[in-house]
Amino acid sequence: MYFFGKSDWRTFEQGAQKEWLVTNGIGGYASGTIINANTRKYHGLLIAAHKPPGWRVVLLSKLDERFSSGPCTYNLAANQHASGFTELGFIHLQQVRIEPFPTFTYSFGDNFLEKTVFMAHGSNTTVILYRVLNGTLPGVLKLTPMINCRGHHFITRQGQIDFTQTVAGGAVSIKGRDDLPSLKLIYDAGSYVQDGKWYNSMAYAVEEERGENPHEDLYIPGYFEISFAAGENKTFSVIATTADTCSGDGAELLKSERERISKVVDMTGSKDHLTRRLACAADAFIVQRSSTSKKTIIAGYPWFADWGRDAMIALPGLTLVTRRFQEARDILQTFVRHCRKGIMPNAFFDGGSEPVFNTVDASLWFVNAVYKYLIYTADLAFVRECLYPAVKDIIHWYMAGTEYNIAMDEDGLLNAGSPHIQLTWMDAKVNDWVVTPRHGKAVEINALWYNSLIVFNTISKLLEKESAFTALPEKIKKSFQQKFWSESSGYLNDVVSADGTDNSVRPNQLLAASLPYSMLTVEQMRRVVGKVWSELYVTYGIRSLSPWDPAYQGIYKGDRVKRDGAYHQGTAWSWLIGPFITAYRRANHYNAASREQAHRFILPFRDQLRDHGVGYISEIFDGDEPAVPRGAIAQAWGVAEILRAYSEDVLEIQPPALKIIEEMEGG
Repeated sequence: MYFFGKSDWRTFEQGAQKEWLVTNGIGGYASGTIINANTRKYHGLLIAAHKPPGWRVVLLSKLDERFSSGPCTYNLAANQHASGFTELGFIHLQQVRIEPFPTFTYSFGDNFLEKTVFMAHGSNTTVILYRVLNGTLPGVLKLTPMINCRGHHFITRQGQIDFTQTVAGGAVSIKGRDDLPSLKLIYDAGSYVQDGKWYNSMAYAVEEERGENPHEDLYIPGYFEISFAAGENKTFSVIATTADTCSGDGAELLKSERERISKVVDMTGSKDHLTRRLACAADAFIVQRSSTSKKTIIAGYPWFADWGRDAMIALPGLTLVTRRFQEARDILQTFVRHCRKGIMPNAFFDGGSEPVFNTVDASLWFVNAVYKYLIYTADLAFVRECLYPAVKDIIHWYMAGTEYNIAMDEDGLLNAGSPHIQLTWMDAKVNDWVVTPRHGKAVEINALWYNSLIVFNTISKLLEKESAFTALPEKIKKSFQQKFWSESSGYLNDVVSADGTDNSVRPNQLLAASLPYSMLTVEQMRRVVGKVWSELYVTYGIRSLSPWDPAYQGIYKGDRVKRDGAYHQGTAWSWLIGPFITAYRRANHYNAASREQAHRFILPFRDQLRDHGVGYISEIFDGDEPAVPRGAIAQAWGVAEILRAYSEDVLEIQPPALKIIEEMEGG
């Protein structure tokens, strides 16, 4: 549970820095700031996923409150207008608590209003549950819904959508676009007054900062009025949904959702507070994909869909550490089903019918995820039937050569890409500008390649399959040492290609020290970790480029060109803390002092969970201090890798089947 008080919103700008997020398990979400002001086009009370987890549409943007008591009317709304006018309803906000659903408590006169926002799991349904303790005078609460009907990446202007509405039986049905379901607002108290006007030029400060269109018009179909007698205490709800029916009242639905979350967290078997908080956060990213009827992983909120690379990196932390093994099987099957010529999908873009495949490492991260699944579950039967054929296929295609110039070279190392194609995780591209060109032999790709071959050989032995690649890993290791290790510099080159050697100090070398099977000596690991710590570490992440590099960009801010120009050129990434901690402990022989230091690396994330996306880990941070959180407010691999490293490297909770697999392999 996270608590916030008036010291957190002394100004509009201060209050807008912290955002809340709730999700529904199928890609939909609701999100806003702790002062109930929308500062992004992605904020809203119901962003529905119509083709889970994609085709996400903003339907209910806001539900603003005004309370009349005697001669006074208290405006609880917080909005910014393009003219510069700002509604400051948060001055009446007394406390916000997030558990994980946000509850807002307002105090005005001798009245209290409490509002809780949550979503029904598996349904495009948001519940806004109110409890009002009226004072000594009769009062009237007016609730004003602001409606939209657009993809969450866009904005609406008056005249673009012709809304219609139908009122019947305690529900308002509002129709926007013909190709989308109606939004239903179900209310169980008061009355609805039909109107039909527009709020013009709502201003979104964060979109302006991002160089996006910051102004939007929102439709107001009418308003709800709920009357209170003097001293009356009343609980009621407004339910926003695309479903034809919605069973249960707001209080019952809230109880059900709290019980579900409690069971998810209890599955970890842990009493540790940070583990439980991160397990709760992990739940938001595990969602249903309708095209496969299996689970997948949303890479981040509010704008990412499911990405192959992100899913495979995040899978151990989100599903294995948390003991959600069935979801792990589902996710692995989702991506196996879409594997093409040895390449796992890079991304299922929001609204797209088919995935895109422009990645070299998603398949290699898949192999690593298979290994992690095996050492957590010892489920050889599932690996044999569903995963081993895909692993074998990946190895075959990568050796023989596949799309995007992905192929093993004569030296055993993996070559991929071209000057105009970005295939690694450092994939920012603006029009024809590849910001961080890494074609050729990239350091982490070859670390993953070596790891994948050892994993394949290990699984082949466990399954009593013949492997023809027992000598290849040693060849790769020798070539890797010759071409990537710089003895004079004491770290690994980033890329080796026909264009030359890129010896930029980047975090990608960490993976050569952190993956289960490494080509480095312990001394080399120690020097790599030392280099990364001294030049790339900031409190909440690892910089993507050394600040001593002439190409370094320390602030992630501005329009798309400026942001993408900094994305992998200095911006710090939360997910890299996981490999950093794992490599650090390995390089220091897992001694007690390294465990204490690893814990010190983790501790600041207790504070980060209260910032930006409350209850979650942010995607990125400025490389320059004070490391301001940027990007997505909730990122899957950030949550996952911090949870995994905390569990495995700090709490030293070893994967339960690791010894079993090691014994079987040894046998």
